[in-house]
Amino acid sequence: MTKVAAFIRANKQFTLFSLLAAGVIALALLAPLLPIQNPYEAVMQRPLQPPSAEHWFGTDKLGRDVFARVLYGARISLFSTFALVSCIFLLGSLLGVLAGYFGKLVDVVIMRLADMLVAFPGMLLAIAIAGIMGASITNAVIAITLVSWTKYARLARSLVLKIRYADYVAAAELTGTRTLQILWRYMLPGVLPTLIITAATDIGSMMLELAGLSFLGFGASAPTPEWGFMLNEGRSCLENAPWLMIFPGLAIFLVVVIFNLLGDSLRDVLDPKSE
Repeated sequence: MTKVAAFIRANKQFTLFSLLAAGVIALALLAPLLPIQNPYEAVMQRPLQPPSAEHWFGTDKLGRDVFARVLYGARISLFSTFALVSCIFLLGSLLGVLAGYFGKLVDVVIMRLADMLVAFPGMLLAIAIAGIMGASITNAVIAITLVSWTKYARLARSLVLKIRYADYVAAAELTGTRTLQILWRYMLPGVLPTLIITAATDIGSMMLELAGLSFLGFGASAPTPEWGFMLNEGRSCLENAPWLMIFPGLAIFLVVVIFNLLGDSLRDVLDPKSE
């Protein structure tokens, strides 16, 4: 308990935003257990009702409760974002470590592929891939993963190159240590702290990219209560029912700010340069 209290005192900002992020995740997980209305239930007798005591965020064109849809949207937006960041992290880190350690042909192939992808605007390429695959949140995650892994690959490669020819790595190779053990024991620990910090700071931007694809019609589809798609649904009613865009947009804004600040504070905690 003493160590925990000392850690909290030394990292107040990280503790604060960790609690806020945990609260957001808890709301998303507990949404089905909360006493709220069915976010998928259409009641045509109550379309476009303004915020009230009965419907805190109003209702949409089909009479669905916007508050319930925003809460359920947190489940889809958050967990699809976590899945996206995890996929990019794993794919980019793996390819970067392999390129940095093996070098030669492996390095050339992986880095030239990364250069080809970087040559295209990332969002436009993701839209093209998602358009070919079809509109769904899963395809949106795959599309963004395919165009975003290059950042992690380049970073992991540069970090591996710093330790690739260190004395302890050479000693491990001379003693016959298997390649997988060298990658696991020496390469990965050298790159993980920086990559974890990068992944944490990318959660907000990846959420915006997923919401952007859904808003453009290449992500989630009806009747999924995803925040980006909800913005798209409310666009046609902006003048007479602005709450349809205000509340999903506010949810995106708050969550992105929380996770961006959490990533910044995590950098202060895990920054290898501070050790």
